[in-house]
Amino acid sequence: MKNEQAMGANESGLFQTHRSDTWWLEPFLTGLGFLSFVIYTTWAMFQGDYYWFSAGHEGFGGYLSPFYSPLLFIEESAAGSAPLLHAWFGSWPEWMPNLIPVTPAILILAGPLSFRLTCYYYRKFYYRSYFLSPPACAVTGVPQKDYKGETVLLVVQNLHRFTLYIAIGFVAVLSYDAFLSFFRNGKIGVGVGSIILLLNPIFLAGYTFGCHAFRHLSGGRHDCFTCPKGKEKVRFKIWQSVSWLNGRHMFWAWISMVWVALTDIYVRLVSKGIWTDFSTWGN
Repeated sequence: MKNEQAMGANESGLFQTHRSDTWWLEPFLTGLGFLSFVIYTTWAMFQGDYYWFSAGHEGFGGYLSPFYSPLLFIEESAAGSAPLLHAWFGSWPEWMPNLIPVTPAILILAGPLSFRLTCYYYRKFYYRSYFLSPPACAVTGVPQKDYKGETVLLVVQNLHRFTLYIAIGFVAVLSYDAFLSFFRNGKIGVGVGSIILLLNPIFLAGYTFGCHAFRHLSGGRHDCFTCPKGKEKVRFKIWQSVSWLNGRHMFWAWISMVWVALTDIYVRLVSKGIWTDFSTWGN
């Protein structure tokens, strides 16, 4: 009994435990942080305005919110919208169903969110902390019988390996947006927003290329890593680099999630004129 108490063994009944520490604090803060991101992302998606800033210039260059990239269609009448030349397919089409809100973000956000929501790190925290499947045995007295993992609970999560390719595509697109941010009306320069937009794909790349699915893609299906030969040496080095990122996956998950929201906030505020974007172009 003493050993069980020392290890924090569970008593019978929901949430009954011998543990006296605040074991619930970490999962609570983790869930609160992720929930806050989901709420803000949903709000920003439905706005449909103030997602672009170029200080009144219509030429090449400017700041584009990552929540609205890539811009497939543009509603030109929206305040703070990008110039039409930045839309991949032009103006918002008349054939679009009325049930779909007129906001470019609603057409693309499902892509990166599907990758993040099915991420192994996020699965771990919400499975264990909220779905209790499985919970930590020392925390809750909920019995676990015939645990079947993702063959029963949210089996759609196994699409994560395919959403990886969507995430890689978004890293490429956001890298172009970062390049675009160093131009204004065709003139090269740098602003606070340029640095913010540049860091965004860097953090997202750290998260994406440290993903467990990408780690398997780069070095999976091998029985021997101590005897690489020829081109396999290059693959082994890639796998080592991905493993380094993977060992810090939680850090990349959080810094990329927080930064993409901050980037949208920054673009929104400078587009509204609430904040001043200090830059080499002047204002």
